[in-house]
Amino acid sequence: MTNNIWWDDLQIHMVEWRRHLHRNPEVSFHEEKTSSFVADMLESFGVEVKRHVGGHGVIGTIRGDQPGPVVMLRADMDALPIQDEKDIEYASRKDGAMHACGHDGHVSILLGTALYFSRNKAAIKGEIRFLFQPAEELLPGGAVHVIADGGLDGVDVIYGIHLWTPLPVGVAASTAGSMMAAADDFYIEITGKGGHGGMPQSTVDSLVAGSALVMQLQTVVSRSVDPLRPAVLTIGTMQAGAAQNVIAESCKMSGTVRTFDEETRSGMKERIHTMVAQTGAAYGAKTDIKYIMGYPPVVNDERETERFFQEAVHVFGSQNVQASPMIMPAEDFAYYLQQIPGCFMFVGAGNPDKGAIYPHHHPKFDFDEDAMQHAVKLFIAMATGYTAEL
Repeated sequence: MTNNIWWDDLQIHMVEWRRHLHRNPEVSFHEEKTSSFVADMLESFGVEVKRHVGGHGVIGTIRGDQPGPVVMLRADMDALPIQDEKDIEYASRKDGAMHACGHDGHVSILLGTALYFSRNKAAIKGEIRFLFQPAEELLPGGAVHVIADGGLDGVDVIYGIHLWTPLPVGVAASTAGSMMAAADDFYIEITGKGGHGGMPQSTVDSLVAGSALVMQLQTVVSRSVDPLRPAVLTIGTMQAGAAQNVIAESCKMSGTVRTFDEETRSGMKERIHTMVAQTGAAYGAKTDIKYIMGYPPVVNDERETERFFQEAVHVFGSQNVQASPMIMPAEDFAYYLQQIPGCFMFVGAGNPDKGAIYPHHHPKFDFDEDAMQHAVKLFIAMATGYTAEL
């Protein structure tokens, strides 16, 4: 690709960019300064820039000297509403916000990739577009706004990388077909008739009805879903009552549903609605449910996943390229894959020796910055591999 000194210099730049972003996080739909930083950097590389794509999104474009397809590479930019608890020089300076999922690294990786192609246009057939997407962490997700704003117009294939600390640095993984789950949420309110704790016959106990519903909902997966299709239903919150001797009039709960195919997804939604209504009726209580359909499953294109396994071997070595298991976290990259072929890929970023041991979305989350150089090389290999085939 280029000499080792160049890669060493690029790594220094990426670490600098990444730490700047880590100190200055911006949460979903508020990435104004991050967006400006990205656009200004791209323009300094001589890259054509389109700002305000789907909100705070940025698309950079580099055209090669030869005709060919349009390849899009994507990074997400948003931070999370989490207090940074790391005792490091580049810790977040903004109370209640931090990059706890590696998106600061993703931005730096894509900037590094753009810098590489800006200096190696001869390697491009067609054009490479660099999509810096806002609001991956918060519904309805920035991807839907990017698509609605024409962000995918003319694009033939799309690739995304996620730094992944469950994998050690120097390892990469992906899988064809379903890779990450659809994530749907529900909010339930049960309304009974409150009263004296010593006179239950005059009440409708919403807490008892809610407790029964929690147990009933645990049967949705075990008795209403094909056991060969992975699914999860979790009740995450439940609130009812204010005193030990008062029967609660209202009980509220919320939960999440994770699935990998639309048949299971829609079937679970229908079954939950039915169970909520029937359980409430059995206890004489009224029920209300708000069911929010979140991101669809990430479904990688088979041919583009084959390309990952071909190209990643050259970057990581055959012993360090793995088939990823299906995992229950969700990603709005799924919306792009519904529109055009592509592949979402994990690049290992965990390293106990550097403190990169905490899970994503943890207040002490960090990653091994050496992973960024591996990710740049993978992006380059995927993009040039695709254009070389045509």
